Amino acid sequence: MKVTEHIAKAKDTLISFEILPPLKGKSIESIYDHLDPLMEFKPAFINVTYHRSEHMFKKKADGSFEKVEIRKRPGTVGICAAIMNHYNVDAVPHLICGGFSREETENALIDLNFLGIDNVLVLRGDAPKNETFFEPDPHGHSYAIDLLDQVAHMNNGVYLEDDLQSGVKTNFCIGVAGYPEKHFEAPNMQTDLSHLKRKVENGADYIVTQMFFDNQKFFDFVARCREMGITVPIIPGLKPLTSRKQMTMLPRIFHVDLPTDLSTEILKCKTDKDVELVGTEWLINQSKELKAFGVPVLHYYTLGKPKVVRQAVEAIM
Repeated sequence: MKVTEHIAKAKDTLISFEILPPLKGKSIESIYDHLDPLMEFKPAFINVTYHRSEHMFKKKADGSFEKVEIRKRPGTVGICAAIMNHYNVDAVPHLICGGFSREETENALIDLNFLGIDNVLVLRGDAPKNETFFEPDPHGHSYAIDLLDQVAHMNNGVYLEDDLQSGVKTNFCIGVAGYPEKHFEAPNMQTDLSHLKRKVENGADYIVTQMFFDNQKFFDFVARCREMGITVPIIPGLKPLTSRKQMTMLPRIFHVDLPTDLSTEILKCKTDKDVELVGTEWLINQSKELKAFGVPVLHYYTLGKPKVVRQAVEAIM
C-alpha cells in the first residue's frame, strides 16, 4: 500500500522506522534482530537507506596505488523484499543520484515494480566520504528533481528507450526530502522551499524531513510550505541523541542545530549513558508535541538505536 494511502486511512498519527542496510558480509538476520523489538508498534512502513559507493586507494604489488570503488552497504532492494515478506509491512527503498546511471536507476525501478513495492524516496544523496562536493555519475542525475522526473515518467509508461512503445505504467508513490533548517547548499530558505515546491509540482506525493531537535522549526517549516501552496503530507524525521560527540558531529555533518536547553543538559552528563537518558526524554517530549500538533506520521531514524526509539514510542502509544 502507498504511504499516502496509509495516511489517508489512519485515524491517528502513524509510526514508521528507518534502517541501514547491513555492511557487506552481514546477514539479513541483523536486520530482523534490529526490527523485531519495534514491530509490536505496527509501523505503517519501514524505510531502507541507500549509501553510494566510496573510493579507496589499494596498494598494488608494485608499490603503486590503485583507486577502486567499494559499495559497503549493498542490497537495499533485496532487504525491502525480505522485510515485506518477513513482516508483511510496506518497505520504502531510498533511490539516490550518486553512483548510478539513468539505466541502472530504470532497472532498479523495474525490479521494485516486479516485487510489488509501491513506494520510493528519491534523494540526491551526499558526496562520497573524503570528497567535498557531490559529483553525479557521468550518465546519471545531478539533482533529486531529475531522479523524481524519471520515476514520474515511468509512472506514465515512459522509459529511457525512445522506441519502446506501450511501456507498462508503474505506480510508485514518490517521497522527497524536506529541510526545516534549510538544505546546507541552498542560499536561503525561500530558495530551498521553491525547489521543494517544484518537486511536488513534478509528482512528489509526500515529504519526509531531515532530523531536527527544535519542534518550532518544524512548525514554521510546515507553515511556510502551506503558505507556498505545498499541500502534500509532511512527515517529521526524528533521531535519538545518545552520545556527547553528536553535539559536534550532527551540526557538522547534518547541518542541524541543537536547542540551548538540550545542549546544556548534555554538557552536564558525565557518560554517554547519561546522554542517552537525556536524549530519550527529549525524543519522547518531541514526539508527544508533534503528535498533538497532528503530524500524519512520526518517522524515526533508528540507525542502530532501536532500544531508545522503542522507549520513545512506548511513551506515546
